[in-house]
Amino acid sequence: QVQLVESGGGLVQAGGSLRLSCAASGRTFSSYAMGWFRQAPGKEREFVAAVSWNGGQRNYADSVKGRFTISRDNAKNTVYLQMNSLKPEDTAVYYCARGRTPYLTSLSYDYWGQGTQVTVSS
Repeated sequence: QVQLVESGGGLVQAGGSLRLSCAASGRTFSSYAMGWFRQAPGKEREFVAAVSWNGGQRNYADSVKGRFTISRDNAKNTVYLQMNSLKPEDTAVYYCARGRTPYLTSLSYDYWGQGTQVTVSS
């Protein structure tokens, strides 16, 4: 069983930064792509960013390109989401998820964390 635990959320003013972390259990972390999603109140969950097994491929939602950076440290079984120039519309619960494959092509996800709240005040 894989467990994903997010941390690093909080309250920040518009224009500020936060770094989210997602720690994964298990010895196969480096074999899979990882992703970040978010869900705002009253909205569906949406894709934010994904990274391939070795960090060589990265994808971002258009809404966060140039502001967010996804990265991973396979030695620490952790994936990160650096969020800069935050906007009130970035307010949401952020979830990490493990991909079913190492790469980003046609990627789906099989394990999800519990989420961490990010609130951006104007």
